[in-house]
Amino acid sequence: MSDAARGFPAFPAATRRAGRFARSWWGRAWVKALEDTALDEGQLRQGRRYARAGYVGAITVAAGRLSAAVQDYEDDTAYHTVVRLEPLSDGEWARFLEQIGAEAGHIAALLDGDMPTSLVDAAADAGVRLLPGIGDLDPDCPCPGFELPCRHAAALAYQTSWLLDADPFVLLLIRGRDQPTLLDALRATPDPAETGTGTPAAEAFARPPVRLPEPPPLPETAPGTLSIPPAPGIDPAALALLAADAAARARQLLGAALAPDGSDDPDLSTLDTWPDTVRWAATHPGAADRLAATPGIARATAAWRAAGPSGLDVLDTAWTPDPADLAPARDALAATWDEDPAATVWCNRWTAGPHQLRYARDGRWHPYRVVDGTWWPAGPPHRDAAAALLSLLA
Repeated sequence: MSDAARGFPAFPAATRRAGRFARSWWGRAWVKALEDTALDEGQLRQGRRYARAGYVGAITVAAGRLSAAVQDYEDDTAYHTVVRLEPLSDGEWARFLEQIGAEAGHIAALLDGDMPTSLVDAAADAGVRLLPGIGDLDPDCPCPGFELPCRHAAALAYQTSWLLDADPFVLLLIRGRDQPTLLDALRATPDPAETGTGTPAAEAFARPPVRLPEPPPLPETAPGTLSIPPAPGIDPAALALLAADAAARARQLLGAALAPDGSDDPDLSTLDTWPDTVRWAATHPGAADRLAATPGIARATAAWRAAGPSGLDVLDTAWTPDPADLAPARDALAATWDEDPAATVWCNRWTAGPHQLRYARDGRWHPYRVVDGTWWPAGPPHRDAAAALLSLLA
């Protein structure tokens, strides 16, 4: 367990809006653990008031505990208040590091201030519960009150949710590992050549992608070389573009087939007429102009540019996912969508007002927005549903 501790300056009064405290889904999970355990709603209500009024002093976060001096409004006494959360054991940390080390994107997300649901799910798969549940938060305050939590401990816990919003590493520190220790442990992953367990995430993430060499430039047309002569009903420029596209497509398929990283077989679904038409329009300058009169090509091109074949599939097809696949996203969406109209769910589409998320077969969420009464792709997809929604709300 790490001996490190972090100090955070006191939050000034009235810096947060009314309503729910935390903005992130994991911050709200923290608040839920606090509120589900409390037996006195009155103490929670006063704790929220104390937190917003700035009665909580500087917060110290260490492995297994939070502490701060909390001023009491009634007796003007500053109580040294502590909230404890059981740190993870060494065995739990070992399983957690092994699990998240297999996916470099998890660490990148944490460093970017995000805690994707997939990371929490991966930890749960390893038998590690990161977020607290009912009864996990243990308050301790020397005030005369007997409630658990008292208003001072509640205020401290509520403000901690703000710290979690800004930096998910705060949760990991409470659970027993500070950020430098965690990153050092990942870098110290044994060499896969010695262990046969695979490539460390940090090493794999740092490797440049394997690519085929760039194709050589087309030679200048010279006497005696083949060219495309004009002919009735044939546009030489269009034919040249199709030939270049066929060569580029063949190179892409060959690169996928020869990839040394064990990737799947090349996706041949885009060889069908409509996907290939959309791909062609989205890939080559000037191609969209030639196909402008084709029904639906503009929206399809936007979907392809956002996510390729997956984007086109989400645009054209509604399907019913397994409810278990959607369960991790429900809390995240509910927490982020709290101020908008209630979301309606139909098949793989979640809609609230002018915003919509579409769940793809590859597990990503595609943002959509209404434009002139029609749903249009509104950006690239995200693995995390809340991140996709926030890209719309921003």
